[in-house]
This record gives sequence, C-alpha cells and structure tokens, in this order.
Amino acid sequence: MVMMTKNRNILSEKPWFFGLSLSCLIAGALLITTFLKADEGSRLCSLTGTRIKSVVAEKENEYVPTDIQLQAIIHYATSKIVPQQSIGEITVSFDVLQSRGPSNFLVFGLGHDSLMWASLNPRGNTLFLEEDPKWVQTVLKKAPQLRAHYVKYRTQLREADDLLATYKSEPKCSPSKAAPLKGNERCRLALDNLPAEVYEREWDLIMIDAPRGYFPEAPGRMAAIFSAAVMARNRKGSGVTHVFLHDVDRKVEKTFAEEFLCRKYRVKAVGRLWHFEIPAVNASQAEDTGARFC
Repeated sequence: MVMMTKNRNILSEKPWFFGLSLSCLIAGALLITTFLKADEGSRLCSLTGTRIKSVVAEKENEYVPTDIQLQAIIHYATSKIVPQQSIGEITVSFDVLQSRGPSNFLVFGLGHDSLMWASLNPRGNTLFLEEDPKWVQTVLKKAPQLRAHYVKYRTQLREADDLLATYKSEPKCSPSKAAPLKGNERCRLALDNLPAEVYEREWDLIMIDAPRGYFPEAPGRMAAIFSAAVMARNRKGSGVTHVFLHDVDRKVEKTFAEEFLCRKYRVKAVGRLWHFEIPAVNASQAEDTGARFC
C-alpha cells in the first residue's frame, strides 16, 4: 500500500474517544469565553434538526459561536478520522490562541486538523499552505469556508544536509538579507513564490506540520522552518511570533529548528511539538549576529 501524508491517514489505531475529546476541547473554548463574559444565567447549546442555536446570553452582551466552530464540534464528534497531534500538543497552540484573541495564523499543511485550527481562531485570519493541489480541492470541497493555497517547494528531503552545510555561503540566506522572502531566488531555503497575502500580512502564529518529510523525494520542512524564522525576525508589529513545529522527533525537523528557530527561544516542548517565541530583530542586532540566526 502506498504511504500517504500523515495528515491524510485514517488513524484507526487511536481510540474513538479522541475525536470526542477534541470536540470537547473546541466546545471548551466556547465555554471559556462565555464564562469569562457572563456573571449569571444559563448556558445551553441545543441541536434542532440540522440547525444549532446558541442560547448563551447575559444582560448586555451575547456570545454567539461562529459557524466554523459549530461545524467543527459536530465534525469531530461524529468522525473516526482525527488530527495527528495529541490533545497535549494541540493544547499548547490552543492556549496561545486563547490568550491572544483573534490572530493571524499561518499553517503549513492542510488536513484533518484544519477545521479544528480555524475554529480555535474563529474571528481571526487562518490560512493554510499545502503542497498537493488535488488535496486542496478535496478538502475545500468538504469545508469551503477554509482558506488554503497550493505551494510548490524547491527542496527535497535528501538535500537537507547539503542545504544546512552550504546556506551560509549564500549572502541572500543570511539573517540580514534573507528578507524579503518574495523573489529571493538565490536562497533555496527561502519560500519565494508564496501567495501575496503571506508576504503582506504579519503572522502572530505559525504552525509547521507540513510539507511531507518522511521519504527522500519529499519537500521536507527545511524551507518552511527557515522562512518562518525570517518572517518572525522581520516582524514590524509588537510582540513575538509564536512558531509551533511538529515531528521534532525526526532529525531534519530537530536540526533545522535548532539552527534557525533557536533553542534559546523555545518556551515549551510537549510530545513531538516544540513551541518557540521569536522576537523581532532590528538592523543593529542583525549586523551583530552576522551569518547566525541563533
């Protein structure tokens, strides 16, 4: 049997209650927001036919769950196909999304967890980048409210060691000159052909759970990790950029994370997920670090 992307596998070995637990996590996000706003009154969600009505109310304000949140709860409560991350790993990103409020959230990878990520950032901007154009069409056909773009990568996993060993010899890969990523053809680790929106918007959170990186001809996550580091370092707005990297048990993910995302910026490690908080770097700081990201 041909091996498929992890995001697309039916994880039948996981217990059926994982899907229910996930739906409870999403439902919990709604309840947390509701309880923070309300002092008294009953809170109840009822399902009538195919319509879901929120009757969470208070004297002056009313919290109304978005359509994507409600769809996600039903989807994960009734599906045997569950996200690849564990509840513990998901909670790391969930906590940041809850603390920040509506955010700009960039996700490398489109899969069975996409509806969940969008629902956890309901009034923010969540964008998915996917390497397989046919898979983009398949997912969007079932969940047209998701926003996703096809991305063509210039790298292959088998090139990882060479890219790591030689990137410092290319000036356009240096921390001070890698940006802007758009049009940076000289540095092969730079994602230079992304949709304009990716370059024009500053991302508060970046999740790297793709592209595929488990066979030699796969794109690998080298360019995604490098480009996320460049985006974070060149942030103009206030605050840090939260970067989440999954599958750090694999050599390439771990090595490239330590090279570009930096161990000193890692704030949490749960299961196979690392969470980084990367500050912006001004011109003088970039000059001091020279060819080093960390």
